[in-house]
Amino acid sequence: MPLLTRLTDAIGASFVLTGSDMAPWIHDWTKTYSGTPIAVLRPANTQDVVAIMKIAHDTGTGVVPVSGNTSVTGSAVCDNKLALSLDRMNAVREIRPEGRVAIVEAGVILQNLHDATAEQDLIFPMSFGAKGSARIGGMLSTNAGGSNVLRYGNMRDLCLGLEVVLADGRVMDLMSALHKNNSGYDLRHLMIGAEGTLGVITAAVLKLAPKPRAYATAMLALPALDDALGLLNRLQDMSGGAVEAFEFMPRAHMDGHLRLIDGARPAFDQSYDINIMVELAATSPADATPGPDGSLPIVTLLENALVPMLEDGTLLDAVVAQSEAQRREMWERREASAEITFHNPVIVDTDIALPLDQIAPFFDRIQSRLAELDARATDICVAHLGDGNVHYNVYPSRDDPALKSQIKIAIEDIVQDLGGSFSAEHGVGLSKLSSMARYKDPVALDVMRSLKAALDPKGILNPGKVLPPKNV
Repeated sequence: MPLLTRLTDAIGASFVLTGSDMAPWIHDWTKTYSGTPIAVLRPANTQDVVAIMKIAHDTGTGVVPVSGNTSVTGSAVCDNKLALSLDRMNAVREIRPEGRVAIVEAGVILQNLHDATAEQDLIFPMSFGAKGSARIGGMLSTNAGGSNVLRYGNMRDLCLGLEVVLADGRVMDLMSALHKNNSGYDLRHLMIGAEGTLGVITAAVLKLAPKPRAYATAMLALPALDDALGLLNRLQDMSGGAVEAFEFMPRAHMDGHLRLIDGARPAFDQSYDINIMVELAATSPADATPGPDGSLPIVTLLENALVPMLEDGTLLDAVVAQSEAQRREMWERREASAEITFHNPVIVDTDIALPLDQIAPFFDRIQSRLAELDARATDICVAHLGDGNVHYNVYPSRDDPALKSQIKIAIEDIVQDLGGSFSAEHGVGLSKLSSMARYKDPVALDVMRSLKAALDPKGILNPGKVLPPKNV
């Protein structure tokens, strides 16, 4: 029986898309990667995914799991394979307020989970600019991070349990809400970050946190990036670890925001090179209950920490949000980074991680190296400075693949020398295959290939992603 006929019989003709109906799945968000699937499959439940994988395994057909299609690494591009969209599997099955967990399907959009947990006075503590389209399955598959990793961790830290359909259609049930489960290999963590190359994540048990009662949010200007780490440590010590976000936006990002985003307003009365957005969150009534003068203790704490720095010159300027509208304006400035960064298609984009005390040395070294490679190149970045994740991007002076490769290697060589990683939160996909081949420990790559061969012997799950060919 022909492949599409078998798939249609399994999940229904309305959910096997071909031709022009596949348009939303042809390109990734950046428009850098594209491909034409054999068909786009939209299962309604885990058993539909089981049926799809059994047919794919039987016929040796490649399957590419797709969530919100917000990847910037090509991890969901699908050419001449089956695109498996989890968009219909979008139920928040259960929220357990006492246990502070949510049981969700892989197709749940992050913003929808935020809305559902807010009704229970809880939060799922991960957020980033694509929250209105990113889906939980893709976030787990790339071990996504975001702006609140500093306090809550990334997706691996926020996931207690998984349901995964393997390459041959078997269901691996790891849907535990346990915080401790030392019963052999941690297969849950193996699947998180595997980008759909080892199994299709269909559901998850996620950790929730109490909804903060109050926030203290500010835009800060510093004389040098070296001063930022001392500021972060000071705020953490004074607040008992209440810092949720510590985001770096240099002058190029701030200028781009004003130039490219409708309605954007400047953060300060003048421009600065080093701009930090910091946010503290209070969950205890003592820190969130207004005093007789109406001031919030968490805001007062932040202001008291900043005043001596303004007086001694280690802080050049500060604007503390006085309303939720001002707070949202500060966040919108940070969350517009993707639109700002990718306005120029001639780009070398990276997603690097560095030890916190090596971030400033990285910028010093890459500036001099970039001047040697392309004196007319410009750069732009934003960084989750509190966890060392830097989205450093270069606009070369010409669209030359050889030059782009030289710049990327230069960036990653410096990162490697400083004890960092070429991939922090966006995954590997296609764009970092050469980086995997250059920098990943060869023994680690051999172990990964062995795991892939054991779990997917026919190589049908997201083939060509994450693991570079041995000759690369």
